[in-house]
Amino acid sequence: MIIQLLNGLVYGGLLYLVAVGLVLIFGLRRVVNFAHGAVFMLGAYVGFSAAAVGNYWVGLVVAVIVLAVLGGLLDTFVFRPLQRHDPLVTVLVTFGLLMVLEDFAQVVWGKDFRTMAVPDLLSGTVQIAGEAFPVYRLMVMAVAGAVALGLMLWLRYSRIGLFVRASSADPVVTAIQGVDTNRVSITVVAIGTALAGLSGTIAAPLLSLSPSMGGYILVESFIVIVIGGLGSFGGALIAALVIGQIYNFGVVHLPWASTMIPFLLMVAVLIWRPQGFAGKHV
Repeated sequence: MIIQLLNGLVYGGLLYLVAVGLVLIFGLRRVVNFAHGAVFMLGAYVGFSAAAVGNYWVGLVVAVIVLAVLGGLLDTFVFRPLQRHDPLVTVLVTFGLLMVLEDFAQVVWGKDFRTMAVPDLLSGTVQIAGEAFPVYRLMVMAVAGAVALGLMLWLRYSRIGLFVRASSADPVVTAIQGVDTNRVSITVVAIGTALAGLSGTIAAPLLSLSPSMGGYILVESFIVIVIGGLGSFGGALIAALVIGQIYNFGVVHLPWASTMIPFLLMVAVLIWRPQGFAGKHV
């Protein structure tokens, strides 16, 4: 039972790292980024390639930096112009970007599945409740917890965090007050995509790498932010942990319905509480 709970926390932590990037981007740009799953996939491949040259930790750092730069470029040349267009245009453009990034990955890394080794430092197991549990999975939970705590402190107690919350609430009034909302947005989108790159590299030793690996995690991430509440970081964390447990226990006890249960929960939330668990507050 305890091992199953821990596995649910691992999956929930990965979901949170991906979903919180979507929350950040939507909160500032009001853009539903369908390419976010491909960014997760790209982070995994960049980390894989950098790790092949150096080591796992080099791959982790390189993936975060490369994806942060990509996020700044996306905000400047894609998300900012999309704000002036119909939401349907946003969906089409970001979905097209998803396909472009997947084709790019196929050209560079091919279609074959690839695997990334767990770093030697985290390759062992520990005994929990009389059963072996991988140290690497404990690291995944620790990273997710550290990111959640860091984002909370950053948003609540830093100057830029104040600007982010103000811009999310009303970007026009915030800009009138002298805040460069475009610069704030570039920072936030860069952080959001960097987190996707981080989660992709962290997930690489647990999953098989393929150009289409971001599709499923994207769907699950959208379920997380719908259940948690659009624009809510706390709601995303709660929803990710709930979905992680539901999926993990579903695979063990109801394998035929494990992929359907999160969708049913999302439908129930949309019917009874459309604003999500935590509403739209940061």
